[in-house]
Amino acid sequence: MAASRRSWFVFGFSPEEAVGEAGPGAAPRRLEPNPERIRRVWPAWSYVVVESDAGLELRGAGLRQRLRGWSEALPSETHLVLRGPAAARAWPRGGLRGPPAWSRALPTRSRRRPPPLPLLPGGFARPRPPFFVPLTLPAGVRARQLALGHEHALALATSGEVYTWGGGRHGQLGHGTLESELHPQLVEALAGVPMVVVAAGGWHSGSISEAGDLYMWGWNESGQLALPSKALAEERAQAKDTGAGDSPLLPQEQPVAEDVAFISIQAFPALLDLPQDLEVTGVSCGSRHTAAVTRSGELYTWGWGKYGQLGHGDKASSDRPRRVEFLVAEGLRAEEVVCGPWTTYVCVQELGGPHSPPTMGTQTSSALPGTGTAELQLHKCQRQDCKD
Repeated sequence: MAASRRSWFVFGFSPEEAVGEAGPGAAPRRLEPNPERIRRVWPAWSYVVVESDAGLELRGAGLRQRLRGWSEALPSETHLVLRGPAAARAWPRGGLRGPPAWSRALPTRSRRRPPPLPLLPGGFARPRPPFFVPLTLPAGVRARQLALGHEHALALATSGEVYTWGGGRHGQLGHGTLESELHPQLVEALAGVPMVVVAAGGWHSGSISEAGDLYMWGWNESGQLALPSKALAEERAQAKDTGAGDSPLLPQEQPVAEDVAFISIQAFPALLDLPQDLEVTGVSCGSRHTAAVTRSGELYTWGWGKYGQLGHGDKASSDRPRRVEFLVAEGLRAEEVVCGPWTTYVCVQELGGPHSPPTMGTQTSSALPGTGTAELQLHKCQRQDCKD
């Protein structure tokens, strides 16, 4: 029997398109691993940082750059934050060989494994100025995960509680209002339901409970919450009238009746109900799309799909979660998903042997020295006790 192995696939916007070249199209493609196994990915809009057995590497159009001595990345289009064993530092996107724009020493004697970026001792890092922000949670509350949106942030406490703050004009804080918050506030609608994962998109948010339930809230302009989107309904109606469109309409995506309640902003967490009581184990949010992995190893995506980031082989958007059938057809089991602004990266288990999807290759190589010399329905949660 062939041994299983882990591989990464990517759908959506490519580094080549970011520099004005022709893209690879909407079909899923393998993230080319070289001889080393890829462990983690941190996508930005025009590039991605990957961790392999050989360490961190920045990959863009026609470029590969080793990031020696670093263990984690937090990328943006303007800056790249890297963390090593003794320091976290930020460089301008185009000046990785020059002096850092910011540096912060880290404790080196702690036996406890540090939580992932953007969390740092005493606060959190940002991939743009200011690069470090103190984190002021209520007394006795400690964060184990933090997710950053364009204008807001979510902190997951070790107790399973969710705190949000920042811009709230699209309901992305989950407090039932469109008000902003300067300091972390408890999402009271989720109180008493311990969470294990949080995610932040451009202006929407998500979290997974211990039971495997997925909650979504915030902006739904492109269907990224899997709630009925008026804009997408109008697009589907126009496509039906003209015979145009990127793909045939699925039965669950036919133009809806006029009495459907469209939702542009969901200011309270809403529960995503999967068929057959499927449990969600992972979620990630892009700028305006969402992807979720189930315990059975399936990947569902929804929201904005202009660049093929939903993984269905087309460029259609959807306000209904759809299973990525490519993975099912190839016998691939989804284990982890990471969304970039306009991309989706999925880690899968596959049987040994060659696969046909094209690889995402690059050309030149250089190195950067480091410190060593991230039909379904939604129901409103009734409890009262996330580059654009």
